[in-house]
Amino acid sequence: MQLFVNDLTVMDFSYLCPKRGMVGESWIVDVVLDGELNEESMVQDFGKVKKNLKRLIDEYVDHKLLVPAEYAGSKVIHDEVTEQVEVQFTCEDGRQIMLHCPAEAYAILYSDVVTMASVSVYLKEVLATHLPENVDNITLKLRTEVIHSPFYHYTHGLKKHDGNCQRIAHGHRSRIDILLDGQVSEAEQSYWAKRWEDIYIATQEDEITYTERKITGSVAEPSAYLCFAYESSQGYFELIIPKSDCEVIDTDSTVECLAQYLLEEQKKRTPDSHCQVIAYEGVGKGAMVSE
Repeated sequence: MQLFVNDLTVMDFSYLCPKRGMVGESWIVDVVLDGELNEESMVQDFGKVKKNLKRLIDEYVDHKLLVPAEYAGSKVIHDEVTEQVEVQFTCEDGRQIMLHCPAEAYAILYSDVVTMASVSVYLKEVLATHLPENVDNITLKLRTEVIHSPFYHYTHGLKKHDGNCQRIAHGHRSRIDILLDGQVSEAEQSYWAKRWEDIYIATQEDEITYTERKITGSVAEPSAYLCFAYESSQGYFELIIPKSDCEVIDTDSTVECLAQYLLEEQKKRTPDSHCQVIAYEGVGKGAMVSE
């Protein structure tokens, strides 16, 4: 017998890619359980499936940075004393990305690339140890939201957040709606999708100098990089990333602030039009603002 649950949860996370750099993602999770009926004539209660499996997925992947540890340009250094983990990552084109964060900010995959297949294997190994005795197997189906309009992938961190959003490198795959004088502007949506393609959105006040960094690794051309750091309730977070992969804003990078930033920037591009911005944070949620 098989029990399935579609749309179990959405994983919002970022991962390191040899070709693209740091990529924000939002993947929808469907699960299928194989097993015998229990004493309640169920494979498992739907409520328990949703609660338990979602909790585990949130714990092991959601709002984390996924690191392909077996990629040749990836180096993971554990500090057993501070429980901090430093990641040094070199892309195929020579771009470098480095982080110094608490261990729980990462998911370390023993793979040379992060794909739906490698993440499914990682999650299946985690979830398999938490299944009831009557369940023989679990299958995870990961997929992206079908978006027929332009979208972008972004990564950020929210130091003031009480939960896991405070992690400096987690992200989203998000659509963007721009309406000018009440009409959807495909051209402007495409502009933002290109501008924020695989972008890191940083807050100006979090910037530190290269010499202030705690990261032990070094980059070839420090002037081509930006450094960001902050202390939050989960610990100390630090990031070095190419300037070319960043958009630095004056506010926090909550979706509300991003919607306002998009509106203000859009008004510079189209000052004579009434503008409405609908900014998404992953799947099915976001903020809207108009002027």
